[in-house]
Amino acid sequence: MVGNDDALSWLDDVAQRRRDAGLRRELRPRTPAPATIDLASNDYLGLVRHPEVIDGAMAALRRWGAGATGSRLVTGTTTEHELLERELAEFVGAESGLVFSSGYAANLGVVTALSGKGSLIVSDAGSHASLVDACRLSRARVQVSPRGDVDAVRDALATRTEERALVLTDSVFSADGDLAPVRALHRVCREYGAVLLVDEAHAIGVRGDGGRGLVHEVGLAGEPDLVITATLSKSLASQGGVVLGDARIRAHLIDAARAFIFDTGLAPAAVGAARAALGVLRREPERATAVLDRARDLARIAAAVPPVGTAAVPPVGTAVGEPESAVVSVVLGDAQRAFDAAQACRERGLHVGCFRPPSVPEGTSRLRLTARATITPDELATIETVLTEILAGAPA
Repeated sequence: MVGNDDALSWLDDVAQRRRDAGLRRELRPRTPAPATIDLASNDYLGLVRHPEVIDGAMAALRRWGAGATGSRLVTGTTTEHELLERELAEFVGAESGLVFSSGYAANLGVVTALSGKGSLIVSDAGSHASLVDACRLSRARVQVSPRGDVDAVRDALATRTEERALVLTDSVFSADGDLAPVRALHRVCREYGAVLLVDEAHAIGVRGDGGRGLVHEVGLAGEPDLVITATLSKSLASQGGVVLGDARIRAHLIDAARAFIFDTGLAPAAVGAARAALGVLRREPERATAVLDRARDLARIAAAVPPVGTAAVPPVGTAVGEPESAVVSVVLGDAQRAFDAAQACRERGLHVGCFRPPSVPEGTSRLRLTARATITPDELATIETVLTEILAGAPA
């Protein structure tokens, strides 16, 4: 074995390759009073700075202190946590809920606790990274099905030898904003005795009656063989995650979910903020409708840009048809091209998301625009001006 004075020298080579491919990432601290119009965050309902949400966080902070002080099983559970769990479960039509420190932890916890050796997981290829990582940790046999392919899921379940099976999907796919065939997937799971887990991270607050999510919208709320996971960091303007479903699942997670048992509980301020945000949504369900209305505005603007491109570089393109969620995806193809367009938007006072591999497949790098219920007419006019100029001039 040959020695090396710098055991981390390989990182320099990796970093250079990422730079060459236009895939280096940077942290960019935002200012307390942003000077840009925000089309990059997940604050779909525009509640992050809502006075009631801030007051809810402050009240919980003053009552319970800054931290949870321990795991949920020791000192990290407050009455605030339990109230939030009951309120969220009632809102989506589930029997019970269990709050985790993040949406990522919620997915890790529930997937690993409901699977294990001798079980099968069928995971949609478009599932969020947290579900992918949960599969890797599960010790189950994992079969990845093409995105939204119900027949592939049926084939996997029909030919399995394992007694237990778990099917995983996002309800709204985060990169493109399109919907999973949740009802059809549930029929197949019911037919073959499998449990369906639906990540509603991008659907709560946007889809369904008053923002109750896609599961509620398609009439599957409360089904015992369907589990919902969600984050509190998008429409609910806070942070944390939750698993919603049959009370037996909640009890099992408390006993068996390592991401719950060995993690510090969610900070009380975050719990208070999420409860307050849910209260605003209940009182103002029109916010959910407004999100989709603004998404349609963004899609109209992007679709009106004259196509730019060559045979080697695809033209600007958006998702076909009207947006089904808060996400509007503008595919530019090349990673550097997408990065440069996002930078140009920022310089013009418009903050947009930039998705590059591994977040999206090679050749599909894009601007990801996220609608917000509170976008004003003046902001929309600025968005139209900036996007039209930047996208029409995106170098091919």
